[in-house]
Amino acid sequence: MTKFMDVHRGMAGITDEQLRDAHDADLAIQAEEGVSFEHAWADPAEGVVYCLSEAPDAEAVQRVHERAGHPADEIHPVPLAV
Repeated sequence: MTKFMDVHRGMAGITDEQLRDAHDADLAIQAEEGVSFEHAWADPAEGVVYCLSEAPDAEAVQRVHERAGHPADEIHPVPLAV
């Protein structure tokens, strides 16, 4: 399993509640794709949301996000951490 950081753009003005709802939608179906979403962050002023997950591949991450209604614009593997 690899960690992934994904980026969602065009989310200007996202609220705490909207971020929580989107994250909860991912959590509700993540197991079906073998994904574990760990954390989500948002910058409402810039309209960017970031999600950290662990998954078998980037495609599994994208499938969850698409099914939850918010496909990622970018998905980056993060195989190293300190």
